[in-house]
Amino acid sequence: MKEKKNRPLVRYDLSSDVLYIATRKGVEEEFTEVAPGVNVELDDKGNVLGVEILNASHTLKGFLKSLGKKRAAA
Repeated sequence: MKEKKNRPLVRYDLSSDVLYIATRKGVEEEFTEVAPGVNVELDDKGNVLGVEILNASHTLKGFLKSLGKKRAAA
């Protein structure tokens, strides 16, 4: 039987334009802004719980365009 791998949970809230990627379950104790509009959420031991991207459609615009070009070339 094939073992299930834990995959990140990805949620996008269109009304607030926030993309959230959860990497593990836990209680957020703090967050660190690693780039403008990009927050990393941490638990009490400093483990990463998730990444929150504010203004996601604008923040990821260039990345999404370049990703589309790479897929088209493949």
